[in-house]
Amino acid sequence: MSARPTFSFVPFSPSALLEKPEATLIVFLDESLSAGTRTTELLADLDWSRLRRAAAEDGFCGKEGETMSVLSGGRRLVLVGAGSKKTKPFDLGQQAAEAAGYGETVLIAADLPAGRETGAAELALGFRLAEYRFDIYRTRKSGPQHPERRDVIVLTADAAKADAAYAGLEAPVAEGVELARTLINEPANVLTPAEFARRVSALAASGLAIEILRESDLARLGFRALLGVGQGSAEESHVAILRWNGAEDAASPPLAFVGKGVCFDSGGLSIKSAEGMADMKGDMAGAACVTGLLLALARRRAAVNAIGVIGLVENMPGGRAQRPGDIVHSLSGQTIEVVDTDYEGRLVLADLLWHAQASFSPRFMIDLATLTHDIVTAIGLNRAGLFSNDDALAARLEAAASATGELVWRMPMEPDFDDAMDSEIADMRNMDSPYGGACTAANFIQRFVNDLPWIHLDISGPAHELPERSNGTAWATGWGVRLLDRLVRDIEAGGP
Repeated sequence: MSARPTFSFVPFSPSALLEKPEATLIVFLDESLSAGTRTTELLADLDWSRLRRAAAEDGFCGKEGETMSVLSGGRRLVLVGAGSKKTKPFDLGQQAAEAAGYGETVLIAADLPAGRETGAAELALGFRLAEYRFDIYRTRKSGPQHPERRDVIVLTADAAKADAAYAGLEAPVAEGVELARTLINEPANVLTPAEFARRVSALAASGLAIEILRESDLARLGFRALLGVGQGSAEESHVAILRWNGAEDAASPPLAFVGKGVCFDSGGLSIKSAEGMADMKGDMAGAACVTGLLLALARRRAAVNAIGVIGLVENMPGGRAQRPGDIVHSLSGQTIEVVDTDYEGRLVLADLLWHAQASFSPRFMIDLATLTHDIVTAIGLNRAGLFSNDDALAARLEAAASATGELVWRMPMEPDFDDAMDSEIADMRNMDSPYGGACTAANFIQRFVNDLPWIHLDISGPAHELPERSNGTAWATGWGVRLLDRLVRDIEAGGP
């Protein structure tokens, strides 16, 4: 992986330009091809009229995502379209990174509106995450490479405030996202359930309390639904519990985050087709998100109590594999007819959710899983399906989604979907009806949630990028870390 860029925040001043004559300078222009007041004053010697004519001739209109490179006074000047005034600083940072090229030093004129000085830190977060690469297994690399060290200097109105915001909040969140991406990108022969558990254990150095449950522990406790998924694999199943205790009141109920961690999903005996099976190394994206989130909370010393519970298994068609038609007794005591072994994620979540609420009495639970392709068919790749039994919690998460751009779409939960889960020989079956598969899956999961606010996020769409849209993220997006961290921040700030 390429080295992380280093950031410094300095006030707008001509001296910043003079000290770094070799640096690429990035400025943002809106759709009227105007820069902010501070940028215009900083570049007072620039012939703006000539620049706008050149931009128009080149087809640059200042729309979001547009870029143009020119030479001015011997310096490379990169124009980045800022689009409308509603464009988020994070998105500007992403665009700046994509436009910056391969220089070792980058200057960014973060000319943000008054009162949004800390947006410079959000811009730096966007730049840093766009710089992420996963290339540790490439022994030969062709073409220009990102520098081993990259200095990014952000010009902003209140440098001290931006620096504090980045160090205290955005950098820890970036670390959480990067961890989630790396976990998802790792091949399944490297990131086995045991290796995932080992990497989680190493996070104790960040202040997290870590508990690892192995198969003997899980069998003793009654995690039979989860263990049934993993019994066809040569790899041992694990459950990892991550705890962050940052609330002033140590007895305050924790916020609970639960993640599906199927490190490879062959479908079991109901085996998948070969097409696309290689991507099933990423069926643990929910667990990766929860891990990255808890790391971010610990790094920024969040003033909440939080737990992460992740189930780490492989779903393989071995000689001991679970069979279609088997009946398993879940941790809750409810019985499940296993009609299709490729519907394994809900079995994992069933035991995890029951354990989380029974053992920790949380304030609410949010689970994340790459659970169904039906959700992608319904709402596309850019949003996660949101299912909830609590309108207030759902609304709060929707607000966090709007603030971060990690979008969700609320989906229905109705008795008809729940009825589709009924079995004639057990309490329920793990098979969907032909229609509304994401909704029936969510209703299945709800059967393992008691009278507690709960959200299920089906992240099958946004967890992984299509290759042509990867923006350097190397497939895994780390979706959900920023969203849930923002939710926690809003809770820390108070309110209903």
